[in-house]
Amino acid sequence: MSKIVMLAAAAAIGLSAVPADAQWKPTKPIRIIVPWGAGGSTDQLARTLAVDLEEALGQKVVIVNQPGGAGAVGTKAVLDAPHDGYTWSAGATKDLGTYVVTGAVNTKLSDWNLYLANVNFTVLSVHPNSKFKTVDDIAKAMKSNPASVTIATGGINSAGGASAEALKAAVGGDYKMVTYDGGNPAVQAAVAHETEVTTQLIAEQYEMLRAKKLKPLAAFTSEKVTIDGIGELPSIKASLPKAQVGPVHFGLFVPKDVPAEVLQTLDKIWDEKIAKSKRLQDYSTSKGLTTLVMRGQKAYDAAFPVVQMNAWQIHDGGKSATAPDKVGIPRPN
Repeated sequence: MSKIVMLAAAAAIGLSAVPADAQWKPTKPIRIIVPWGAGGSTDQLARTLAVDLEEALGQKVVIVNQPGGAGAVGTKAVLDAPHDGYTWSAGATKDLGTYVVTGAVNTKLSDWNLYLANVNFTVLSVHPNSKFKTVDDIAKAMKSNPASVTIATGGINSAGGASAEALKAAVGGDYKMVTYDGGNPAVQAAVAHETEVTTQLIAEQYEMLRAKKLKPLAAFTSEKVTIDGIGELPSIKASLPKAQVGPVHFGLFVPKDVPAEVLQTLDKIWDEKIAKSKRLQDYSTSKGLTTLVMRGQKAYDAAFPVVQMNAWQIHDGGKSATAPDKVGIPRPN
C-alpha cells in the first residue's frame, strides 16, 4: 500500500489553483445517487463525504440509494437528470469505466469529472464452514467442478465481479456468479452460506471478518496487507502469480458538462476541505482503507489503468457486449 500513499502525496503537490472568485451557492438540496444498496462501500463513503459537503456548500446533501443492474440503473439516472450540478453519482471508477463494455450504460470514464477520496480493495473470503479451505481448493474446483464455486458479488460491473473475473483469468476453469443489489447484500449472502465465496470489498466485509463470520483467504492486492482486528492477509498473487490486481478508487462523479462555476467550487472544496477531512480519514482507517484525495486529470490518469485491466478481463471472460478497444479502451501493455 506504500505506493498508494506515494501517489496521494504526489497528487496533493500537483493540485492546481482555483480562482478566488469561484462561487457556486446551491439554492436547493443536492442529490448523490448511490447506484448500490445501503450499507455497501459506495453508500458508506457517500454518507461520510456528505457531511463535509453540507458544511462547505451550506446546503443539504441527500443520499439516494438506487440499486439495480450492477450499478447501471442509478448511474443512468444521474445521466438522465438535468446536468445543472444538483445530481451526482458515487462509486468506484472501475465500475464507471466498464459499463460501456458490458453494454449496461452508454458512458465512458471521460464523460465525468472524478473526485476521488480513497482506495479500497477486494478480499477472497469463504464461509467458515465452506468446503474450500485455501485458494488452491477454489482453483482446483474451478477446473474440475465450476458449478460448485459459487461467488457472491454485486454483479459483473461491481468490484467483486471484477475480482471474480480476475480469479477466473488467473486460474482458468470457471465459476458461478450469484449477484445481489450491491456489496453489502452479497457479503450477507456469503455469511448466510448461500454461497461458498465472496470477492467483495474489504470495507463491506470488514465487520464480518472481525467477527469471524467470514474467513479471508487472500487480498486482491500486489502485496500482503495487515488489517487492524483481522491480521495479515496474503496477496492473491502468492497463490496465483498471474492474477492481475489494482487499486479500487472510490469517490464522487459529476457529469462533465455541468456549469463551470459548479466545478470550480467543487475543485476548491476538494482541495481545501476534503483533502484535510478528519471524517474521511477516520472512516478510511476504520475500514482498513487508504485515503487518496485527488481530482481532475490526475484522478483520471490514476483510475484509467484499472479500468483497462478490468475491461479486458470482462471481455476475455466472455462477458462483454463490445470489445474494449472499440470504445476507446486499449488492451494494457
